[in-house]
Amino acid sequence: GYKGIKCVESGGPEPGVGCAGRGVITSINFLEENGAYDNVDYVSYDVLGDVVCGGFAMPIRENKAQEIYIVMSGEMMALYAANNIA
Repeated sequence: GYKGIKCVESGGPEPGVGCAGRGVITSINFLEENGAYDNVDYVSYDVLGDVVCGGFAMPIRENKAQEIYIVMSGEMMALYAANNIA
């Protein structure tokens, strides 16, 4: 990518079928297995706050991050989603 920036987007199953939270974990594991995190200084995730199947934040809770910075709006659902990460 531009100036060495790598960008990946992954999706999950269609709505109502399967577990999207599990799809996020599978995607991150795939990226790890294929060296996507090699020689990278920072990794940024846009995490939805849904709590299906343990939530989209489950990879963060599984020690996939050394440091976590949470940026959110002041809306109640954003606060709820951020609280599910901890």
